[in-house]
Amino acid sequence: MAAAAPPLTPWSPDKKHSDRERWVCIYPAYINSKKTKQEGRKLSKENCVENPTYIEIRDVLAVANMRIAVENKLYSREKSKELAYRGRIRVQLKEDDGKPLNPDFPTRDSLLLYLGKMIPQLKSRQGGKGGGEAAASSSTSSVPHKKGKGKRR
Repeated sequence: MAAAAPPLTPWSPDKKHSDRERWVCIYPAYINSKKTKQEGRKLSKENCVENPTYIEIRDVLAVANMRIAVENKLYSREKSKELAYRGRIRVQLKEDDGKPLNPDFPTRDSLLLYLGKMIPQLKSRQGGKGGGEAAASSSTSSVPHKKGKGKRR
């Protein structure tokens, strides 16, 4: 998942905002509408997305010209250990002088709201809906075929 990045060192107040240790972490569970607040969701359900992935978060933030790093980490509240639930994104929010890097995203919450709004607009999300309808229609056409096999026995 992540490129060969230098290992993170322990946090200290002497670190600059440009050091990766000071960047904010975003897990897909933060904006997952299928999760409860106890399971780690940070926003209200109407601002969240159904089952986002770290790849979708990375793509949206890359388009917004944010400095990001992808890490192969699992959210501590995640029950499933599957690969689909792995991934953490680190994002630099502030410059070394403390000013926001992007004035549109001064805080982590503003960034999460932006992700919740932009992920449904991804082509991969919009194309997935059409494919699901086609799969549903093909499965209904195979049902009479199964009934026919049952009658032959």
